[in-house]
Amino acid sequence: MNLETIEIKAFVPASDFEFSKRFYRELGFNLPWSSDELAYLYAGNCSFLLQNIHGRPVRDPFMMHLLVEDVASWWQYVGEQRLAERYGVHTEPPEDKPWGVREFVLADPSGVIWRIGTSLAQIAK
Repeated sequence: MNLETIEIKAFVPASDFEFSKRFYRELGFNLPWSSDELAYLYAGNCSFLLQNIHGRPVRDPFMMHLLVEDVASWWQYVGEQRLAERYGVHTEPPEDKPWGVREFVLADPSGVIWRIGTSLAQIAK
């Protein structure tokens, strides 16, 4: 019996598919493959599938967590790219959380909430 896993990917909903693909590319994700319904996006070893939900609203809050090596650099990059202003999305600045991560919040154009952070133990090194 072999129960070894290879990978897990979330299907992230996008109500405006083309706008969301552009947002994620500008956030730093690569887009090697896309159809009318799905797009495969990755940055480093992290990936997800963006799903075209054809203009329907995201009904329940959908949340992703991205653990990165340097949260300060990611926060700086989001600010330099002016993603909040250009895409009309919500951000919250980095904050140390009781679960041991310094993270910031970035909503995507469909309302998907991303928590992007670095382990406080990593920061202390």
